[in-house]
Amino acid sequence: MSETNAAAAVETVFRIESARIIAGVTRIVRDVGIAEELAQDALVAALEQWPEQGVPDRPGAWLMTTAKHRAIDLVRRRETYARKLAEVGRSLEDVPPPEPAEPDDIDDDLLRLIFTACHPVLAADARIALTLRLLGGLTTQEIARAFLVAEPTVAQRIVRAKRALARANVPFEVPYGEDRAARLSSVLEVVYLIFNEGYSATAGDDLLRPALCEDALRLARVLAGLVPQEPEAHGLAALLEFQASRTAARTGPEGQPVLLADQNRTRWDRLLIRRGFAALQRAGTGPYSVQAAIAACHTRAVRYEDTDWTTIAALYGRLMALTPSPVVELNRAVAVSMARGPAAALELVDALAAEPALKEYHLLPSVRGDLLARLGRTDEARAEFERAAALTRNVRERELLLVRAHETGGPAPREPA
Repeated sequence: MSETNAAAAVETVFRIESARIIAGVTRIVRDVGIAEELAQDALVAALEQWPEQGVPDRPGAWLMTTAKHRAIDLVRRRETYARKLAEVGRSLEDVPPPEPAEPDDIDDDLLRLIFTACHPVLAADARIALTLRLLGGLTTQEIARAFLVAEPTVAQRIVRAKRALARANVPFEVPYGEDRAARLSSVLEVVYLIFNEGYSATAGDDLLRPALCEDALRLARVLAGLVPQEPEAHGLAALLEFQASRTAARTGPEGQPVLLADQNRTRWDRLLIRRGFAALQRAGTGPYSVQAAIAACHTRAVRYEDTDWTTIAALYGRLMALTPSPVVELNRAVAVSMARGPAAALELVDALAAEPALKEYHLLPSVRGDLLARLGRTDEARAEFERAAALTRNVRERELLLVRAHETGGPAPREPA
């Protein structure tokens, strides 16, 4: 295997497996910062060895084993090795999880990693940034884009968060009772943001990152079972089930985006849709539940033309009241354009032009271009699509926007895919 192909294989596998590796190593060293460094050491070892030896049959297991062995070597070098060894009860070949201490304990290192990174010793924004880094495998640049903040700000949050967890000696566990409730809102937000990054990647050659979507969906289901009395946990699960049901229809044969209006709805996953409606029945009136209700409206429409845009616009209004955000208002504008026409929506979009958080957000000029095209203002529309294409860092989205720049006066604005 060539060095270039081996390096690409290493990076692909590491992107998929890094969260599990960090979680597994954290169980040994009890420090997420050190665990991430050891995972990176395993990555470097793979980059050195795989070009010569070939990619192993189970590359993820190879990385995990390498990282765990390095973790064990590190613990052995510590003065407190004997105490640590007894504490975590491991061998070189296997590092089993501790026995559940309570009936509702969860044997899942990824879930432990999320709750550890969402400890109250950290500020809310630091909890989310750290977990996206560790569990989602996102770069600081990708996290900054998700937060709509500067990249150095995110980098500082992550470094400080690791140090704070180490100083506080935070246990690697899923907490109980009031401690669990205190961290749940941050955990739900982390799962939501991880799914969003997988559902519409901020950068790269592909629109989707399926592994992130799958991990987020699985964790949402686990959380709904963990706190069955929490309506928002069910609301999040419903939302992700509905969104994940569209995955197969969201890209064409060459990986190009297929917008909601053009999707073949027979390709939507009916099992995930049924799971979504079952979870929605247990949801409440919070932000995730409202977003799930919006997704359910799309799901109920047999054809795009049957979509109940009036209800969707009203639901976005409710969501705006719960969590005021320029991004929510932009989505509401799309729904308003379909329910009441492009002129009414353009007023809402133009009011967002001065929002600092949307300065580099490519969907703002994209939506504005759609509205201008519908109003026959083709030159302005073309400029907006070109501006949107320049802002996005996702290759597939850029290609779509450049096509739209040459098709001004074409279809109406569409709900994101």
